[in-house]
Amino acid sequence: MAVPTLDQLRLEAATCTACDLYRDATQTVFGEGPAGADAMLVGEQPGDQEDRIGAPFVGPAGRVLDDALREAGVDRAQVYVTNAVKHFKYEQRGRRRIHQRPNRTEQVACHRWIETEVATVRPRLLVCLGAVAATSLLGPKASVGKLRGRPVESDLAELVAVTVHPSSILRAPDEAARRASYDGFRNDLTAAFSWL
Repeated sequence: MAVPTLDQLRLEAATCTACDLYRDATQTVFGEGPAGADAMLVGEQPGDQEDRIGAPFVGPAGRVLDDALREAGVDRAQVYVTNAVKHFKYEQRGRRRIHQRPNRTEQVACHRWIETEVATVRPRLLVCLGAVAATSLLGPKASVGKLRGRPVESDLAELVAVTVHPSSILRAPDEAARRASYDGFRNDLTAAFSWL
């Protein structure tokens, strides 16, 4: 069976109704980056700004990711960036849309998209950003705490790493905790990209 192109996948995913998340989301947010990228970063789901703009990692967590990649010596334009779940799940509170974690059913409904993206891009390095990415790609028992900071055995790519999601840094209780969390995140990315 022929592997579809990313453009074909993007068009097909735009009409996905495999779970109810499409009903309230503005649009499907598919991955972006070079089709033959050596590295793929997979996050959880689009956030509020990503849902409105239609691109992954363009909001506050995206700025954290951009800073960490730059400090790690990685050009984001050379990396394929996507999410395990393609629609924004949220709870409306007044005028704000507050992020809600996708449940296992929603992750499974979206699995075919991330699985096919990985098969199409065929990255040498696959980095799972956070628990939802890790469980979506490595199985329901995958744990960031247990897998972080070391190469993970997987058939998905030659090299697989797990680290925190950059949004977790933004939720740290104070500046010292944010700095420590950010430094650990940047160090995880630096180490993972050094494996290439």
